[in-house]
Amino acid sequence: MNSDTSVSQIASAKVNLLGYDLAHMKAFFTEIGEKPFRAVQVLKWIHQFGADDFTQMSNVSQALRKKLSKIAEIRAPEIIAEQKASDGTIKWLMRLDGGNSIETVYIPEDNRGTLCVSSQVGCALDCGFCSTAKQGFNRNLTSAEIIAQLWVANRALNPLAQASIAQSKHGKVQDSKNRVITNVVLMGMGEPLLNFENVVEAIHLMLEDHAYGLSKRRVTISTAGVVPALRRLREVCDVSLAISLHAPNDQIRNKIVPLNKKYPIKELLEACRFYFSGDTKKKQFTVEYVMLAGINDSEKNAHELAALLKKLPCKINLIPFNPFPNSEFDCSKMQTINRFKDILYKAGYVAVIRKTRGEDIDAACGQLAGKVKDKSRRIIRHR
Repeated sequence: MNSDTSVSQIASAKVNLLGYDLAHMKAFFTEIGEKPFRAVQVLKWIHQFGADDFTQMSNVSQALRKKLSKIAEIRAPEIIAEQKASDGTIKWLMRLDGGNSIETVYIPEDNRGTLCVSSQVGCALDCGFCSTAKQGFNRNLTSAEIIAQLWVANRALNPLAQASIAQSKHGKVQDSKNRVITNVVLMGMGEPLLNFENVVEAIHLMLEDHAYGLSKRRVTISTAGVVPALRRLREVCDVSLAISLHAPNDQIRNKIVPLNKKYPIKELLEACRFYFSGDTKKKQFTVEYVMLAGINDSEKNAHELAALLKKLPCKINLIPFNPFPNSEFDCSKMQTINRFKDILYKAGYVAVIRKTRGEDIDAACGQLAGKVKDKSRRIIRHR
């Protein structure tokens, strides 16, 4: 929010407070002549209680509640479809302003619940193995639209949240030890680092003690390698990192990840080293490697990858390719993937084969598509 935004300007179009982190929320209340401590109160109501109505905020003065109702709102995308996979994975299709939709996926496991969040409507990177990239690109999501996916999922997974608003004025709806969503990964639709400012503000809310209070190690940005933004990220946002590498050399990566032509592997890995330099708390990053039959899955490729990542603090996720209509690739055979893993293991790496989740509802890695308007403004339907 601009520092020169006047109260009259705010009043002319309601401000959506859903995407405001603590700093922006304090600035907002100062601008409308209120004490900055109101920011903490409202932040808690929105993100810990899931409130979407200022009249629910019982420890906020009635006068301020009326004032906020006139100039501000708490507005999230609407869930227009929900699908539940046989393994418990849930995918929501959410409608945005302007007619586009995004997809958000919840993946339950024995000891965690991971929410896969989108950062853009579509994606401009055109990686050949990704369904999202084939749908074109429309726009960046706002910080409100990014954090709304966590806000909406919390409400959907915790039906008692609304009832608890009426029962308590203080505290959290869900104890941090028992929260349903324990991890957030920005691995949904879009390249997070091409929407830098909005992604960072949304992450601030994820980490904020007065909002979701997630650990830095439990929030992960996945990037195909936007090197300048990755270097900048180190200075403003200390979270976990996943690199969509998918190839052991530039020749292969140029074909399947076009961004590599601008930021080749050497520059990308140097940026990763920079991200971790001088900080022993960032223990390691994750290398994502989709297994494509006959493209990047040979024994030679495995040895190349082991040499490439030498002395880097990383673990490797081997991802069986998830097919989608009109894809030009096939998934590597499981025997090939296991052999690839064994070579990496013998070279000293922690390498795991990612279990495919939500495949029967097209919620697996690389399958998210939504409904996207491409640059020529043709409408591409959600599958």
